[in-house]
Amino acid sequence: MSAQIDKAVELLKAGELVAFPTETVYGLGADSTNDQALAKIFQLKERPKNHPLILHIATIAELNKYAQNIPDIAYKLAENFWPGPFTIILERAKDTSKVITGQQDTVALRIPNHPVALELLENFGAAIAAPSANRFGRISPTTSEHVKTEFGNKIKLILDGGASQVGLESTILNLSSSQAQILRPGQITKEAIANILGYMPQSMQNINNAIKSPGLLKSHYSPITASSLKTRSELAKIIKTQNNIGVLCHSLNLKEAKNIIVLKNNPATYAQKLYASLRQLDRLGLNHIYIEEPNDNSEWSAIKDRLSRATQ
Repeated sequence: MSAQIDKAVELLKAGELVAFPTETVYGLGADSTNDQALAKIFQLKERPKNHPLILHIATIAELNKYAQNIPDIAYKLAENFWPGPFTIILERAKDTSKVITGQQDTVALRIPNHPVALELLENFGAAIAAPSANRFGRISPTTSEHVKTEFGNKIKLILDGGASQVGLESTILNLSSSQAQILRPGQITKEAIANILGYMPQSMQNINNAIKSPGLLKSHYSPITASSLKTRSELAKIIKTQNNIGVLCHSLNLKEAKNIIVLKNNPATYAQKLYASLRQLDRLGLNHIYIEEPNDNSEWSAIKDRLSRATQ
């Protein structure tokens, strides 16, 4: 992999985009100090310019290079959850490009927990700005093959690090205001965060005029095929009456088929397989994809969030 990492560093320094694996999803990376390279991300993804990117860094010590007025609790949270699927929003340092931040005065940062991503960051020697490596609003990629399907040869290098082990985007916690706010749920739960904060952070539905954060559009993470959430009983009836449909479930006792995917009734396993399963069904030319509603508890909150947006 070292030769591929060297090539990736060379491309990034030349202002090119490189796709790379993380534990959450694959990222589409650019040199965070090169505004022209950053603009290529928005162009390739067809992403609105006011949607901020996440800065990926290699060490906690780099926080004060890209952010300022950092509260002590940010370091405590970082020590507990980094490397890992956890993003912190802080006040932007004056030299951090506003192209990254969607012209806002805050910046999102995290240290990914993937050996390839960490090796790339350490060798590159600076932060890499990276959203998910897919077209804006569509299903996030969790394998290098997903990235190839999205962009073909429009990306000069895709680093292959296997399937993403978490499979859902990181938890995003806003620390730029007086009280911590979860802007996007992820594998790191609000309860785990509260154990460090000493209080329960606000959740998205309780926030007015929230800072824009990746993945918060009402419709996002979406298959091209029309999709909807159904209860277990509704789904059982639909299967008997409709044709050319796809089914994604976790509690129904169904026999696996090309158009029927049964995931384990376990949030970690389900999350890891979710996007790949949606992509599999989306390729089949179905009339509709029906997805069983996820369980209604904190461990399933990130899955519930993604599916509610994917089925709008």
